[in-house]
Amino acid sequence: MSDNLTKSQRSYCMSNIRSKWTTQESKIHNYLKGNKIKHKMHPNITGSPDILLTKNKTVIFLHGCFWHRCPKCFKEPKTRMEYWIPKIENNVKRDKRNERNLKKEGYKVLKLWEHEIKKNLKKCVKKIEKYK
Repeated sequence: MSDNLTKSQRSYCMSNIRSKWTTQESKIHNYLKGNKIKHKMHPNITGSPDILLTKNKTVIFLHGCFWHRCPKCFKEPKTRMEYWIPKIENNVKRDKRNERNLKKEGYKVLKLWEHEIKKNLKKCVKKIEKYK
C-alpha cells in the first residue's frame, strides 16, 4: 500500500512529532513542579531518560505506545513494515539496555506509558510518589 500523502506533506507531519516536551511530559512536569518535587527534565545521563527525580536517583521514562511497542495497545503499522518493524524493535532493545545500565549505576527506573498518562494521570502520579 502506498502512502496517501505527498513527500512534502509526509515530511511536514513527521516534523511535528517531537521527542522532547510532549504533552505527557508537560503534564507530569507540571504536576512535579506544582508539588515542589525536585526534578530535571531531559537530564544528560546514560540512557537519556525523560525525567530525573534528583532527591533519590530515580529516572522516569515516558514511553510513546507506538514508538516503544506498548504491550497493551501497540498496533503494527500497515505500511512500510520493512522500515517500521526493525526501527521499533531497535527502540525496544535500546530501552532494555538503557534500563539495565541505569540500574547498574544505582538508579531506580520507572516506566510510564502514553496511554496510562492519557487515561489516568492520577494513577501515574501515585506511582511517581512512591519513588519521591
